[in-house]
Amino acid sequence: MAFKTLDDLTDITGKRVLVRVDLNVPMDGPKVTDTTRIERVLPTIRELSDKKAKVILLAHFGRPKGEPIAEMSLAPVAPAVA
Repeated sequence: MAFKTLDDLTDITGKRVLVRVDLNVPMDGPKVTDTTRIERVLPTIRELSDKKAKVILLAHFGRPKGEPIAEMSLAPVAPAVA
């Protein structure tokens, strides 16, 4: 069984596409200090967006013992991805 790629997608206009991304980027407080991982996923996000898909990114920093921790929020990463 061959893996499908973005080239195999036909008409995805208006369809939701869930993309699992690794956004565990180095942070200094609320500031992203290295955007390499973000830069690596941008071509995929842009290609899907150019094909008029509704791109949904799925990522996490972690949630030790199931409890939300403010320091592990992806909120500071969102502007760097945008």
